[in-house]
Amino acid sequence: MNGVDGPTDRAHRLRNIIGGSTGNLVEWYDWYVYSAFTLYFAPAFFPAGDRTAQLLSAAAVFAVGFLMRPVGAWAMGIYSDRRGRKAGLTLSVSLMCAGSLLIAVTPGYASIGTWAPAILVLARLMQGLSVGGEYGASATYLSEMAGRRHRGFYSSFQYVTLISGQLTALAVLLVLQASMSEAALESWGWRIPFGIGAILAIVVFYLRRRLTETQSFANAKAAGAPKSSGLALLRDHPKEALLVMALTAGGTLAFYAYTTYMQKFLVNTTGFDRETATAVTAAALFIYMLLQPAAGALSDRIGRKPIMIAFGISGVLLTVPIFTMLETVRSPLAAFALVLGALVIVTGYTSINAVVKAELFPAHIRALGVALPYALANTLFGGTAEYAALWFKDTGIERAFYWYVTGMIAVSLIVYLRMRDTRDHSKIVED
Repeated sequence: MNGVDGPTDRAHRLRNIIGGSTGNLVEWYDWYVYSAFTLYFAPAFFPAGDRTAQLLSAAAVFAVGFLMRPVGAWAMGIYSDRRGRKAGLTLSVSLMCAGSLLIAVTPGYASIGTWAPAILVLARLMQGLSVGGEYGASATYLSEMAGRRHRGFYSSFQYVTLISGQLTALAVLLVLQASMSEAALESWGWRIPFGIGAILAIVVFYLRRRLTETQSFANAKAAGAPKSSGLALLRDHPKEALLVMALTAGGTLAFYAYTTYMQKFLVNTTGFDRETATAVTAAALFIYMLLQPAAGALSDRIGRKPIMIAFGISGVLLTVPIFTMLETVRSPLAAFALVLGALVIVTGYTSINAVVKAELFPAHIRALGVALPYALANTLFGGTAEYAALWFKDTGIERAFYWYVTGMIAVSLIVYLRMRDTRDHSKIVED
């Protein structure tokens, strides 16, 4: 049973949106738990050098995982366009489960030498393949399942669950920090969250098999629409693909700078202990998560374009001051306020970026059109954010990273100013 002929009432939509979002949460928990526990497992896989050197090595593997995201976006974007959004979501979570399990059971460098970082790279490549397909499939599924009047609101739950996954990873970290010694965490405790992720991914696999397929996919299939392919995307939709890359570049770099790198920045630059940095990051992320539906709903009223422009202007003006003040802040409360300020800024991108991209493409090539150009931009700018930040710090010009983030936001701002508002020119034709 594929469910394509199911009802389209609000309760039906909501059930499937919740089901799709729950799976998205687990996918992103598995992806972000790597970043949350880097401070603990880096010595196990990369034993030589000081803390910054170890973090650089771990960040390089984090970036390597992003190299597979365009491949996953291409392969599973086509798969989702041809076989259905539900099929793509189910396949992506299977790969994520395998990657998490592999990290959980891999011995450290002391036991198997260079095989340890090699297996870590393999696991992250699998997870990169998974998350590359997850973004396009989930963004397309939520945008198509939502009704026209509330598309911005419901599609914002992609980032609600994405952030929830990150928060869940931090919550597991806080619990383990409170219940285990640092020595135990560095020795074996860091394996626990990866094991949890593998188990949850198995649960999500079964949940996703029960989702209803979207009407957009069913209509495109019934109409005999052209088959999705990379060639078709480049040939028929080059402008839209380039637009997705350009509007993503500044947003994804800001997101990773303000979220996954921020925890390490608070330890490695500001000087907070790891527990305080985790608590500050988690508290700010929780409020940030709650802001996503509000901004998504606002975009349904005033349009997508003003929301993105607000992010662009605020990011250009305030990124450097926020990071500069965080260098010397000593109060956890003040650090929380500054981190939250950065996250409020990037809400203008994260809350609606999925629906904006989905609204640019027709149904038969939507998952690929959303996923592939986004993954390329994410690999170039998001996946390298931590490594770039740590490289600038290691070479003694840390503040150059702040200006780099500012410059890329400015590039995306130009795009936001020139593009049409997708709310008013959406290619999602179903109500």
